[in-house]
Amino acid sequence: MDDHSLDEFRRRWQEELAQAQALRKRRRPETAERRPRRPEVALGRGEQASGYLALAQGLLEGAGRPPAPRATRAERQDAASRSRSPPAREAAGGGEQLVDQLIRDLNEMDDVPFFDIQLPYELAINIFQYLDRKDLGRCAQVSKTWKVIAEDEVLWYRLCRQEGHLPESSISDYSCWKLIFQECRAKEHMLRTNWKNRKGAVSELEHVPDAVLCDVHSHDGVVIAGYTSGDVRVWDTRTWDYTAPFLDSEYEEDEPGMQPYVSFVRINSSLAVAAYEDGFLNIWDLRTGKYPIHRFEHDARIQALALSQEDATVATASAFDVVMLRPNDEGYWQIAAEFEVQKLVDYLEIVPDTGRYPVAVATAGDLVYLLKAEDSARTLHYVYGQPVTCLDVSANQAAFGVKSLGWVYEGNKILVYSLEAERCLSKLGNALGDFTCVNLRDSPPNLMVSGNMDRRVRIHDFRTDKIALSLSAHQLGVSAVQMDDWKIVSGGEEGLVSVWDYRMNQKLWEVHSRHPVRHLSFNSHSLITANVPYERVVRNTDLDFTAHRRHRGLIHAYEFAVDRLALQSTLPVCRSSADPTAGHGYALALAFPQDRS
Repeated sequence: MDDHSLDEFRRRWQEELAQAQALRKRRRPETAERRPRRPEVALGRGEQASGYLALAQGLLEGAGRPPAPRATRAERQDAASRSRSPPAREAAGGGEQLVDQLIRDLNEMDDVPFFDIQLPYELAINIFQYLDRKDLGRCAQVSKTWKVIAEDEVLWYRLCRQEGHLPESSISDYSCWKLIFQECRAKEHMLRTNWKNRKGAVSELEHVPDAVLCDVHSHDGVVIAGYTSGDVRVWDTRTWDYTAPFLDSEYEEDEPGMQPYVSFVRINSSLAVAAYEDGFLNIWDLRTGKYPIHRFEHDARIQALALSQEDATVATASAFDVVMLRPNDEGYWQIAAEFEVQKLVDYLEIVPDTGRYPVAVATAGDLVYLLKAEDSARTLHYVYGQPVTCLDVSANQAAFGVKSLGWVYEGNKILVYSLEAERCLSKLGNALGDFTCVNLRDSPPNLMVSGNMDRRVRIHDFRTDKIALSLSAHQLGVSAVQMDDWKIVSGGEEGLVSVWDYRMNQKLWEVHSRHPVRHLSFNSHSLITANVPYERVVRNTDLDFTAHRRHRGLIHAYEFAVDRLALQSTLPVCRSSADPTAGHGYALALAFPQDRS
Protein backbone atom coordinates (compact mmCIF):
# COMPACT_ATOMS: atom_id res chain seq x y z
CA MET A 1 0.00 0.00 0.00
CA ASP A 2 1.55 3.34 -1.12
CA ASP A 3 1.23 6.70 0.67
CA HIS A 4 -1.58 7.97 -1.59
CA SER A 5 -3.77 4.91 -0.96
CA LEU A 6 -3.11 5.14 2.76
CA ASP A 7 -4.18 8.83 2.86
CA GLU A 8 -7.32 8.05 0.86
CA PHE A 9 -8.20 5.18 3.21
CA ARG A 10 -7.69 7.43 6.27
CA ARG A 11 -9.84 10.22 4.81
CA ARG A 12 -12.73 7.83 4.05
CA TRP A 13 -12.45 6.31 7.49
CA GLN A 14 -12.59 9.73 9.22
CA GLU A 15 -15.71 10.74 7.23
CA GLU A 16 -17.50 7.52 8.16
CA LEU A 17 -16.49 7.92 11.78
CA ALA A 18 -17.84 11.47 11.91
CA GLN A 19 -21.16 10.39 10.36
CA ALA A 20 -21.51 7.56 12.84
CA GLN A 21 -20.88 9.87 15.80
CA ALA A 22 -23.39 12.43 14.56
CA LEU A 23 -26.02 9.76 14.02
CA ARG A 24 -25.40 8.44 17.55
CA LYS A 25 -25.97 11.89 19.11
CA ARG A 26 -29.25 12.41 17.22
CA ARG A 27 -30.69 8.98 18.01
CA ARG A 28 -29.74 8.77 21.72
CA PRO A 29 -32.63 10.87 23.21
CA GLU A 30 -35.27 9.28 20.96
CA THR A 31 -34.15 5.77 21.78
CA ALA A 32 -34.07 6.40 25.52
CA GLU A 33 -37.70 7.71 25.52
CA ARG A 34 -39.17 5.17 23.14
CA ARG A 35 -37.65 1.92 24.38
CA PRO A 36 -36.57 0.95 27.91
CA ARG A 37 -33.03 -0.21 28.45
CA ARG A 38 -32.43 -3.91 28.89
CA PRO A 39 -29.96 -5.40 31.38
CA GLU A 40 -27.96 -7.25 28.71
CA VAL A 41 -28.05 -6.86 24.94
CA ALA A 42 -26.22 -8.95 22.33
CA LEU A 43 -23.62 -7.07 20.36
CA GLY A 44 -24.93 -5.69 17.08
CA ARG A 45 -23.31 -5.40 13.71
CA GLY A 46 -22.86 -1.69 14.17
CA GLU A 47 -20.71 -2.22 17.25
CA GLN A 48 -18.75 -4.90 15.41
CA ALA A 49 -18.08 -2.43 12.64
CA SER A 50 -16.98 0.22 15.15
CA GLY A 51 -14.66 -2.38 16.68
CA TYR A 52 -13.08 -3.01 13.27
CA LEU A 53 -12.75 0.76 12.82
CA ALA A 54 -10.95 0.99 16.15
CA LEU A 55 -8.67 -1.81 15.02
CA ALA A 56 -8.00 0.01 11.77
CA GLN A 57 -7.29 3.21 13.70
CA GLY A 58 -4.76 1.44 15.89
CA LEU A 59 -3.03 -0.18 12.90
CA LEU A 60 -2.88 2.96 10.80
CA GLU A 61 -1.99 5.61 13.36
CA GLY A 62 0.68 3.49 15.03
CA ALA A 63 1.74 3.14 18.61
CA GLY A 64 2.25 6.89 19.10
CA ARG A 65 -1.48 7.65 19.41
CA PRO A 66 -3.34 6.28 22.47
CA PRO A 67 -5.95 3.58 21.75
CA ALA A 68 -9.67 4.35 21.72
CA PRO A 69 -11.33 3.99 25.15
CA ARG A 70 -13.41 0.88 25.73
CA ALA A 71 -17.15 1.42 25.37
CA THR A 72 -19.23 1.39 28.56
CA ARG A 73 -22.22 -0.83 29.10
CA ALA A 74 -24.67 1.98 28.32
CA GLU A 75 -22.88 2.78 25.08
CA ARG A 76 -23.00 -0.90 24.05
CA GLN A 77 -26.75 -0.94 24.72
CA ASP A 78 -27.23 2.24 22.68
CA ALA A 79 -25.24 0.77 19.82
CA ALA A 80 -27.37 -2.37 19.89
CA SER A 81 -30.56 -0.25 19.82
CA ARG A 82 -29.32 1.85 16.93
CA SER A 83 -28.36 -1.27 14.97
CA ARG A 84 -32.07 -2.04 14.56
CA SER A 85 -32.77 1.19 12.68
CA PRO A 86 -32.21 1.64 8.90
CA PRO A 87 -29.61 4.41 9.32
CA ALA A 88 -27.62 2.19 11.68
CA ARG A 89 -27.72 -0.66 9.17
CA GLU A 90 -26.46 1.71 6.52
CA ALA A 91 -23.63 2.74 8.85
CA ALA A 92 -22.92 -0.92 9.53
CA GLY A 93 -22.86 -1.58 5.80
CA GLY A 94 -20.36 1.22 5.36
CA GLY A 95 -18.32 -0.23 8.22
CA GLU A 96 -18.32 -3.64 6.54
CA GLN A 97 -17.04 -2.08 3.35
CA LEU A 98 -14.26 -0.43 5.32
CA VAL A 99 -13.42 -3.73 6.95
CA ASP A 100 -13.22 -5.47 3.57
CA GLN A 101 -10.98 -2.72 2.29
CA LEU A 102 -8.83 -2.99 5.42
CA ILE A 103 -8.44 -6.74 4.96
CA ARG A 104 -7.48 -6.34 1.30
CA ASP A 105 -4.95 -3.67 2.16
CA LEU A 106 -3.46 -5.69 4.99
CA ASN A 107 -3.04 -8.67 2.70
CA GLU A 108 -0.93 -6.49 0.41
CA MET A 109 1.30 -5.26 3.22
CA ASP A 110 4.47 -7.25 3.86
CA ASP A 111 5.80 -5.40 6.88
CA VAL A 112 3.25 -6.59 9.46
CA PRO A 113 5.13 -8.67 12.11
CA PHE A 114 3.19 -11.94 11.82
CA PHE A 115 4.60 -14.90 13.83
CA ASP A 116 4.71 -17.45 11.04
CA ILE A 117 6.51 -15.11 8.64
CA GLN A 118 9.31 -13.64 10.70
CA LEU A 119 10.14 -16.65 12.94
CA PRO A 120 12.85 -18.92 11.48
CA TYR A 121 11.71 -22.44 10.63
CA GLU A 122 14.38 -24.13 12.74
CA LEU A 123 13.37 -22.11 15.79
CA ALA A 124 9.72 -23.00 15.24
CA ILE A 125 10.65 -26.72 15.12
CA ASN A 126 12.51 -26.36 18.41
CA ILE A 127 9.41 -24.81 19.99
CA PHE A 128 6.99 -27.37 18.58
CA GLN A 129 9.07 -30.32 19.77
CA TYR A 130 7.70 -29.85 23.31
CA LEU A 131 4.12 -30.48 22.14
CA ASP A 132 2.39 -33.83 22.24
CA ARG A 133 0.36 -35.37 19.44
CA LYS A 134 -2.89 -33.65 20.45
CA ASP A 135 -1.30 -30.20 20.61
CA LEU A 136 0.39 -30.73 17.25
CA GLY A 137 -2.99 -31.60 15.75
CA ARG A 138 -4.50 -28.40 17.12
CA CYS A 139 -1.61 -26.29 15.87
CA ALA A 140 -1.98 -27.77 12.38
CA GLN A 141 -5.46 -26.17 12.20
CA VAL A 142 -4.24 -22.61 12.84
CA SER A 143 -2.83 -21.75 9.42
CA LYS A 144 -1.09 -23.27 6.44
CA THR A 145 2.31 -22.28 7.76
CA TRP A 146 1.62 -23.81 11.17
CA LYS A 147 0.31 -26.94 9.44
CA VAL A 148 3.62 -27.36 7.63
CA ILE A 149 5.54 -26.93 10.88
CA ALA A 150 3.26 -29.23 12.91
CA GLU A 151 3.57 -32.05 10.35
CA ASP A 152 7.34 -31.91 10.09
CA GLU A 153 8.96 -35.36 9.95
CA VAL A 154 11.36 -34.58 12.80
CA LEU A 155 8.52 -33.91 15.23
CA TRP A 156 6.64 -37.12 14.49
CA TYR A 157 9.82 -39.17 14.44
CA ARG A 158 10.58 -37.95 17.96
CA LEU A 159 7.05 -38.78 19.07
CA CYS A 160 7.46 -42.32 17.77
CA ARG A 161 10.70 -42.71 19.68
CA GLN A 162 9.27 -41.21 22.87
CA GLU A 163 6.33 -43.63 22.90
CA GLY A 164 8.54 -46.64 22.16
CA HIS A 165 7.56 -47.25 18.54
CA LEU A 166 10.28 -48.50 16.16
CA PRO A 167 13.21 -47.75 18.49
CA GLU A 168 15.79 -49.15 16.05
CA SER A 169 14.68 -47.03 13.07
CA SER A 170 16.26 -43.87 11.73
CA ILE A 171 14.43 -40.84 10.38
CA SER A 172 15.32 -41.73 6.79
CA ASP A 173 13.61 -45.14 6.92
CA TYR A 174 10.12 -43.75 6.25
CA SER A 175 8.81 -40.81 4.25
CA CYS A 176 5.76 -39.98 6.41
CA TRP A 177 6.34 -40.43 10.12
CA LYS A 178 2.95 -39.07 11.04
CA LEU A 179 1.31 -41.93 9.15
CA ILE A 180 3.73 -44.42 10.73
CA PHE A 181 2.84 -43.04 14.15
CA GLN A 182 -0.87 -43.50 13.46
CA GLU A 183 -0.28 -47.07 12.29
CA CYS A 184 1.73 -47.86 15.41
CA ARG A 185 -1.02 -46.46 17.61
CA ALA A 186 -3.63 -48.56 15.81
CA LYS A 187 -1.46 -51.65 16.15
CA GLU A 188 -0.95 -50.99 19.85
CA HIS A 189 -4.70 -50.70 20.32
CA MET A 190 -5.22 -53.97 18.43
CA LEU A 191 -2.65 -55.77 20.58
CA ARG A 192 -4.22 -54.53 23.78
CA THR A 193 -7.64 -55.68 22.59
CA ASN A 194 -6.26 -59.12 21.71
CA TRP A 195 -4.63 -59.42 25.12
CA LYS A 196 -7.85 -58.55 26.89
CA ASN A 197 -10.03 -60.86 24.80
CA ARG A 198 -7.52 -63.73 24.73
CA LYS A 199 -7.44 -63.56 20.98
CA GLY A 200 -4.42 -65.06 19.26
CA ALA A 201 -2.50 -68.26 18.62
CA VAL A 202 -0.62 -70.55 20.98
CA SER A 203 1.79 -73.40 20.40
CA GLU A 204 3.25 -76.04 22.68
CA LEU A 205 6.96 -76.23 21.98
CA GLU A 206 8.11 -79.71 21.03
CA HIS A 207 9.52 -81.71 23.92
CA VAL A 208 12.33 -84.22 24.15
CA PRO A 209 10.55 -87.61 24.30
CA ASP A 210 12.85 -89.39 26.75
CA ALA A 211 13.58 -86.50 29.12
CA VAL A 212 12.03 -84.23 31.73
CA LEU A 213 12.19 -80.46 31.57
CA CYS A 214 14.66 -78.98 34.08
CA ASP A 215 14.93 -75.23 33.40
CA VAL A 216 13.66 -72.67 30.87
CA HIS A 217 14.67 -69.12 30.01
CA SER A 218 13.77 -66.71 27.20
CA HIS A 219 14.83 -63.39 25.72
CA ASP A 220 12.96 -61.40 23.08
CA GLY A 221 11.01 -64.42 21.83
CA VAL A 222 13.98 -66.85 21.78
CA VAL A 223 13.51 -69.76 24.21
CA ILE A 224 16.13 -72.12 25.66
CA ALA A 225 15.36 -75.28 27.63
CA GLY A 226 17.46 -77.89 29.43
CA TYR A 227 16.44 -81.51 30.10
CA THR A 228 17.38 -84.44 32.30
CA SER A 229 18.92 -86.11 29.27
CA GLY A 230 21.53 -83.35 29.09
CA ASP A 231 20.00 -81.91 25.92
CA VAL A 232 19.71 -78.16 25.40
CA ARG A 233 17.26 -76.86 22.78
CA VAL A 234 16.60 -73.39 21.40
CA TRP A 235 13.42 -72.11 19.70
CA ASP A 236 12.87 -68.84 17.87
CA THR A 237 9.16 -68.12 18.35
CA ARG A 238 9.36 -64.89 16.32
CA THR A 239 9.43 -66.83 13.04
CA TRP A 240 6.86 -69.48 13.99
CA ASP A 241 9.31 -72.17 12.98
CA TYR A 242 9.48 -74.62 15.85
CA THR A 243 12.06 -77.04 14.46
CA ALA A 244 14.37 -76.38 17.39
CA PRO A 245 18.04 -77.24 17.02
CA PHE A 246 19.98 -79.07 19.71
CA LEU A 247 23.06 -77.36 21.12
CA ASP A 248 25.95 -79.81 21.22
CA SER A 249 27.46 -80.28 24.68
CA GLU A 250 30.61 -82.17 23.46
CA TYR A 251 30.29 -85.02 25.95
CA GLU A 252 31.80 -88.40 25.20
CA GLU A 253 29.72 -90.37 22.72
CA ASP A 254 30.61 -93.77 24.21
CA GLU A 255 28.16 -93.18 27.06
CA PRO A 256 24.87 -92.29 25.30
CA GLY A 257 22.04 -91.24 27.56
CA MET A 258 24.27 -90.85 30.60
CA GLN A 259 24.95 -87.14 30.38
CA PRO A 260 24.35 -85.18 33.58
CA TYR A 261 21.19 -83.19 34.14
CA VAL A 262 21.01 -79.58 33.02
CA SER A 263 20.73 -77.45 36.15
CA PHE A 264 20.31 -73.94 34.69
CA VAL A 265 19.97 -72.32 31.27
CA ARG A 266 20.19 -68.65 30.29
CA ILE A 267 20.01 -66.80 26.97
CA ASN A 268 20.35 -63.26 25.60
CA SER A 269 20.50 -61.81 22.11
CA SER A 270 23.80 -63.50 21.19
CA LEU A 271 24.74 -66.11 23.82
CA ALA A 272 23.27 -69.27 25.29
CA VAL A 273 24.60 -70.72 28.55
CA ALA A 274 23.90 -74.04 30.27
CA ALA A 275 25.14 -75.34 33.65
CA TYR A 276 25.21 -79.07 34.38
CA GLU A 277 24.94 -81.11 37.56
CA ASP A 278 28.60 -82.14 37.41
CA GLY A 279 29.84 -78.53 37.56
CA PHE A 280 30.49 -77.96 33.85
CA LEU A 281 29.43 -74.80 32.07
CA ASN A 282 28.94 -74.48 28.30
CA ILE A 283 28.67 -71.19 26.42
CA TRP A 284 27.36 -71.04 22.84
CA ASP A 285 27.40 -68.17 20.38
CA LEU A 286 24.03 -68.25 18.63
CA ARG A 287 25.48 -66.53 15.57
CA THR A 288 28.24 -69.06 14.85
CA GLY A 289 26.77 -72.52 15.35
CA LYS A 290 25.66 -75.24 17.74
CA TYR A 291 29.09 -76.04 19.24
CA PRO A 292 30.28 -74.35 22.46
CA ILE A 293 32.73 -71.49 22.13
CA HIS A 294 33.86 -71.85 25.75
CA ARG A 295 33.74 -74.53 28.40
CA PHE A 296 34.36 -73.92 32.10
CA GLU A 297 34.54 -76.41 34.95
CA HIS A 298 33.81 -76.01 38.67
CA ASP A 299 34.92 -78.44 41.34
CA ALA A 300 31.39 -78.72 42.75
CA ARG A 301 27.81 -78.40 41.58
CA ILE A 302 26.79 -75.04 40.18
CA GLN A 303 24.19 -73.52 42.53
CA ALA A 304 23.31 -70.32 40.63
CA LEU A 305 23.79 -68.94 37.12
CA ALA A 306 23.34 -65.44 35.70
CA LEU A 307 23.78 -63.96 32.22
CA SER A 308 23.82 -60.27 31.38
CA GLN A 309 21.05 -59.20 29.02
CA GLU A 310 23.17 -56.45 27.47
CA ASP A 311 26.65 -57.90 26.99
CA ALA A 312 28.70 -61.12 27.17
CA THR A 313 29.08 -61.49 30.95
CA VAL A 314 28.38 -64.77 32.75
CA ALA A 315 28.36 -65.28 36.52
CA THR A 316 28.31 -68.65 38.28
CA ALA A 317 28.22 -69.70 41.93
CA SER A 318 29.66 -73.02 43.08
CA ALA A 319 30.35 -73.94 46.72
CA PHE A 320 31.66 -70.71 48.32
CA ASP A 321 33.00 -69.16 45.13
CA VAL A 322 31.40 -66.73 42.65
CA VAL A 323 33.10 -66.39 39.26
CA MET A 324 32.49 -63.81 36.54
CA LEU A 325 33.45 -64.73 32.97
CA ARG A 326 33.65 -62.48 29.93
CA PRO A 327 35.71 -62.31 26.69
CA ASN A 328 38.68 -59.99 26.38
CA ASP A 329 39.34 -57.60 23.54
CA GLU A 330 40.63 -60.44 21.36
CA GLY A 331 37.53 -62.59 21.94
CA TYR A 332 39.08 -65.14 24.32
CA TRP A 333 37.02 -65.95 27.40
CA GLN A 334 38.65 -65.39 30.76
CA ILE A 335 37.84 -64.91 34.45
CA ALA A 336 36.98 -61.24 34.93
CA ALA A 337 36.52 -61.49 38.71
CA GLU A 338 36.38 -64.14 41.44
CA PHE A 339 34.88 -63.77 44.92
CA GLU A 340 34.68 -65.87 48.05
CA VAL A 341 31.53 -65.79 50.18
CA GLN A 342 30.72 -67.23 53.60
CA LYS A 343 27.65 -69.32 52.70
CA LEU A 344 26.20 -71.17 49.74
CA VAL A 345 24.70 -68.84 47.16
CA ASP A 346 20.93 -69.04 46.62
CA TYR A 347 20.29 -66.27 44.06
CA LEU A 348 22.59 -64.48 41.65
CA GLU A 349 21.87 -61.56 39.29
CA ILE A 350 24.05 -59.34 37.08
CA VAL A 351 23.40 -55.61 37.29
CA PRO A 352 22.65 -54.13 33.83
CA ASP A 353 24.37 -51.12 32.28
CA THR A 354 27.53 -51.11 34.42
CA GLY A 355 30.01 -50.40 31.65
CA ARG A 356 33.41 -52.01 31.45
CA TYR A 357 33.50 -53.63 34.90
CA PRO A 358 30.68 -56.09 35.64
CA VAL A 359 28.66 -55.90 38.87
CA ALA A 360 26.57 -58.69 40.40
CA VAL A 361 24.35 -59.16 43.45
CA ALA A 362 24.31 -62.51 45.24
CA THR A 363 22.32 -63.78 48.22
CA ALA A 364 23.59 -66.50 50.54
CA GLY A 365 21.21 -67.32 53.38
CA ASP A 366 20.73 -64.10 55.35
CA LEU A 367 23.60 -62.31 53.55
CA VAL A 368 23.35 -60.10 50.47
CA TYR A 369 26.63 -59.37 48.64
CA LEU A 370 27.50 -56.63 46.17
CA LEU A 371 30.16 -58.02 43.85
CA LYS A 372 32.11 -55.51 41.79
CA ALA A 373 34.95 -56.45 39.50
CA GLU A 374 38.32 -55.04 40.58
CA ASP A 375 37.03 -55.04 44.19
CA SER A 376 36.34 -57.54 46.95
CA ALA A 377 32.92 -58.82 47.95
CA ARG A 378 31.01 -56.26 50.01
CA THR A 379 28.09 -57.02 52.33
CA LEU A 380 25.06 -55.06 51.20
CA HIS A 381 22.62 -56.43 53.81
CA TYR A 382 22.82 -58.78 56.75
CA VAL A 383 20.35 -59.55 59.56
CA TYR A 384 21.03 -62.73 61.47
CA GLY A 385 18.28 -65.32 61.15
CA GLN A 386 16.36 -63.55 58.35
CA PRO A 387 17.06 -65.43 55.09
CA VAL A 388 16.50 -63.92 51.64
CA THR A 389 13.70 -65.60 49.66
CA CYS A 390 13.85 -63.83 46.24
CA LEU A 391 15.97 -61.32 44.32
CA ASP A 392 15.82 -58.97 41.36
CA VAL A 393 17.99 -56.03 40.26
CA SER A 394 17.76 -52.99 38.01
CA ALA A 395 20.44 -50.58 36.82
CA ASN A 396 20.77 -48.83 40.19
CA GLN A 397 18.61 -50.77 42.68
CA ALA A 398 18.26 -54.23 44.16
CA ALA A 399 15.05 -55.67 45.63
CA PHE A 400 14.89 -58.86 47.69
CA GLY A 401 12.41 -60.53 50.00
CA VAL A 402 13.35 -61.15 53.64
CA LYS A 403 11.77 -63.76 55.88
CA SER A 404 11.27 -62.59 59.45
CA LEU A 405 12.12 -65.10 62.19
CA GLY A 406 12.89 -64.93 65.90
CA TRP A 407 11.19 -63.66 69.01
CA VAL A 408 10.32 -60.27 67.52
CA TYR A 409 8.22 -60.99 64.44
CA GLU A 410 8.00 -57.95 62.15
CA GLY A 411 6.40 -59.63 59.16
CA ASN A 412 8.00 -60.61 55.88
CA LYS A 413 9.12 -57.63 53.82
CA ILE A 414 10.78 -56.62 50.56
CA LEU A 415 13.83 -54.40 50.97
CA VAL A 416 14.92 -52.04 48.19
CA TYR A 417 18.58 -50.98 48.24
CA SER A 418 20.46 -48.35 46.30
CA LEU A 419 23.48 -49.95 44.63
CA GLU A 420 25.33 -46.64 44.40
CA ALA A 421 24.79 -45.49 47.98
CA GLU A 422 24.66 -49.09 49.34
CA ARG A 423 21.84 -48.27 51.73
CA CYS A 424 18.22 -49.27 52.20
CA LEU A 425 15.71 -47.04 50.43
CA SER A 426 12.38 -48.72 51.24
CA LYS A 427 10.86 -51.47 53.32
CA LEU A 428 7.73 -52.65 51.56
CA GLY A 429 4.96 -55.01 52.58
CA ASN A 430 4.16 -56.76 55.82
CA ALA A 431 2.99 -60.22 54.78
CA LEU A 432 2.55 -63.45 56.72
CA GLY A 433 3.84 -65.61 53.88
CA ASP A 434 7.25 -65.67 52.25
CA PHE A 435 7.86 -63.51 49.19
CA THR A 436 8.66 -66.01 46.45
CA CYS A 437 9.22 -63.72 43.45
CA VAL A 438 9.78 -60.04 42.75
CA ASN A 439 10.08 -58.19 39.43
CA LEU A 440 11.86 -54.84 39.57
CA ARG A 441 13.63 -54.69 36.20
CA ASP A 442 10.53 -54.92 33.97
CA SER A 443 8.12 -52.89 36.14
CA PRO A 444 7.03 -49.32 35.30
CA PRO A 445 8.81 -46.42 37.04
CA ASN A 446 8.13 -46.09 40.78
CA LEU A 447 6.29 -49.45 40.80
CA MET A 448 7.27 -53.03 41.56
CA VAL A 449 5.30 -56.29 41.54
CA SER A 450 5.83 -59.25 43.85
CA GLY A 451 4.35 -62.69 44.55
CA ASN A 452 3.89 -64.36 47.91
CA MET A 453 3.13 -67.76 49.38
CA ASP A 454 -0.03 -66.24 50.88
CA ARG A 455 -1.56 -66.50 47.36
CA ARG A 456 -1.45 -62.77 46.68
CA VAL A 457 0.14 -60.60 43.99
CA ARG A 458 1.08 -57.12 45.21
CA ILE A 459 1.99 -53.87 43.47
CA HIS A 460 4.30 -51.69 45.57
CA ASP A 461 4.56 -47.92 45.11
CA PHE A 462 8.00 -46.47 45.89
CA ARG A 463 6.61 -42.94 46.19
CA THR A 464 4.47 -43.78 49.21
CA ASP A 465 6.19 -47.00 50.42
CA LYS A 466 2.78 -48.64 50.46
CA ILE A 467 0.96 -51.41 48.63
CA ALA A 468 -0.94 -49.89 45.71
CA LEU A 469 -2.88 -53.07 44.87
CA SER A 470 -3.24 -56.59 46.26
CA LEU A 471 -4.78 -59.42 44.23
CA SER A 472 -5.79 -62.86 45.44
CA ALA A 473 -4.28 -64.87 42.60
CA HIS A 474 -3.14 -68.46 43.23
CA GLN A 475 -4.24 -71.02 45.78
CA LEU A 476 -0.84 -72.66 46.32
CA GLY A 477 1.25 -69.51 46.15
CA VAL A 478 2.72 -67.32 43.43
CA SER A 479 5.82 -68.64 41.66
CA ALA A 480 6.41 -66.08 38.85
CA VAL A 481 5.12 -62.58 38.08
CA GLN A 482 5.68 -59.71 35.63
CA MET A 483 3.88 -56.42 34.90
CA ASP A 484 3.86 -53.55 32.43
CA ASP A 485 1.93 -50.27 32.25
CA TRP A 486 -1.53 -51.85 32.38
CA LYS A 487 -1.44 -55.63 32.98
CA ILE A 488 0.02 -58.30 35.24
CA VAL A 489 0.83 -61.88 34.25
CA SER A 490 1.27 -64.24 37.19
CA GLY A 491 2.03 -67.95 37.54
CA GLY A 492 1.27 -70.20 40.47
CA GLU A 493 2.49 -73.38 42.09
CA GLU A 494 -0.73 -75.09 40.99
CA GLY A 495 0.14 -74.49 37.31
CA LEU A 496 -2.25 -71.63 36.64
CA VAL A 497 -1.25 -68.63 34.46
CA SER A 498 -3.45 -65.58 35.03
CA VAL A 499 -3.61 -62.26 33.17
CA TRP A 500 -4.90 -59.22 35.06
CA ASP A 501 -5.85 -55.67 34.15
CA TYR A 502 -4.66 -54.07 37.37
CA ARG A 503 -6.10 -50.65 36.54
CA MET A 504 -9.57 -52.21 36.60
CA ASN A 505 -8.66 -54.72 39.35
CA GLN A 506 -10.00 -57.47 37.09
CA LYS A 507 -8.82 -60.88 35.90
CA LEU A 508 -8.95 -61.08 32.11
CA TRP A 509 -8.32 -64.79 31.51
CA GLU A 510 -6.38 -67.80 32.75
CA VAL A 511 -4.99 -71.10 31.49
CA HIS A 512 -4.00 -74.17 33.49
CA SER A 513 -1.29 -76.82 33.16
CA ARG A 514 -0.23 -79.60 35.48
CA HIS A 515 3.13 -78.40 36.81
CA PRO A 516 4.21 -75.21 38.64
CA VAL A 517 4.94 -72.14 36.54
CA ARG A 518 8.70 -71.55 36.84
CA HIS A 519 9.20 -69.08 34.03
CA LEU A 520 7.07 -66.45 32.28
CA SER A 521 8.09 -63.58 30.09
CA PHE A 522 6.00 -61.31 27.87
CA ASN A 523 6.26 -58.26 25.67
CA SER A 524 3.65 -56.27 23.77
CA HIS A 525 2.73 -59.10 21.37
CA SER A 526 3.86 -62.44 22.86
CA LEU A 527 3.95 -64.50 26.04
CA ILE A 528 6.24 -67.40 26.99
CA THR A 529 5.30 -69.70 29.90
CA ALA A 530 7.04 -72.81 31.21
CA ASN A 531 5.65 -75.42 33.62
CA VAL A 532 8.56 -77.31 35.18
CA PRO A 533 7.89 -80.45 37.27
CA TYR A 534 8.90 -80.77 40.90
CA GLU A 535 10.37 -84.25 40.42
CA ARG A 536 12.74 -85.49 37.76
CA VAL A 537 11.98 -89.02 36.64
CA VAL A 538 14.92 -91.39 37.11
CA ARG A 539 16.18 -92.68 33.79
CA ASN A 540 16.64 -96.36 33.03
CA THR A 541 19.10 -96.96 30.19
CA ASP A 542 18.10 -100.63 29.81
CA LEU A 543 14.58 -99.73 28.65
CA ASP A 544 13.25 -97.62 25.82
CA PHE A 545 11.88 -95.04 28.21
CA THR A 546 9.56 -92.25 27.12
CA ALA A 547 8.43 -89.73 29.70
CA HIS A 548 4.68 -89.34 30.01
CA ARG A 549 3.30 -85.84 29.49
CA ARG A 550 2.29 -85.56 33.14
CA HIS A 551 5.98 -85.89 34.09
CA ARG A 552 7.95 -84.04 31.43
CA GLY A 553 6.75 -80.39 31.71
CA LEU A 554 5.40 -77.94 29.12
CA ILE A 555 6.48 -74.76 27.31
CA HIS A 556 3.82 -72.58 25.65
CA ALA A 557 4.31 -69.67 23.24
CA TYR A 558 1.40 -67.24 22.80
CA GLU A 559 1.21 -64.79 19.91
CA PHE A 560 -1.30 -61.90 20.02
CA ALA A 561 -0.19 -59.97 16.91
CA VAL A 562 -1.98 -61.59 14.00
CA ASP A 563 -0.08 -59.56 11.42
CA ARG A 564 3.21 -61.01 12.67
CA LEU A 565 2.32 -64.51 11.49
CA ALA A 566 4.38 -65.45 8.44
CA LEU A 567 2.13 -66.37 5.52
CA GLN A 568 4.68 -68.77 4.07
CA SER A 569 4.98 -70.85 7.27
CA THR A 570 2.39 -73.28 8.51
CA LEU A 571 0.76 -72.27 11.76
CA PRO A 572 1.05 -74.66 14.71
CA VAL A 573 -2.68 -75.36 14.75
CA CYS A 574 -2.49 -76.40 11.09
CA ARG A 575 0.25 -78.92 11.87
CA SER A 576 -1.95 -80.52 14.51
CA SER A 577 -3.79 -83.76 13.75
CA ALA A 578 -6.60 -83.02 16.18
CA ASP A 579 -9.45 -80.56 16.27
CA PRO A 580 -8.88 -77.33 18.25
CA THR A 581 -9.86 -77.63 21.87
CA ALA A 582 -11.65 -74.89 23.69
CA GLY A 583 -9.82 -72.80 26.24
CA HIS A 584 -10.50 -73.10 29.93
CA GLY A 585 -14.00 -71.73 30.46
CA TYR A 586 -13.88 -69.16 27.66
CA ALA A 587 -15.71 -68.88 24.36
CA LEU A 588 -12.65 -67.51 22.57
CA ALA A 589 -10.35 -70.52 22.32
CA LEU A 590 -6.62 -70.94 22.00
CA ALA A 591 -5.70 -73.98 19.91
CA PHE A 592 -3.11 -76.47 21.15
CA PRO A 593 -1.37 -78.91 18.80
CA GLN A 594 -2.05 -82.57 19.34
CA ASP A 595 0.28 -84.39 21.71
CA ARG A 596 1.50 -87.42 19.79
CA SER A 597 3.19 -89.27 22.66
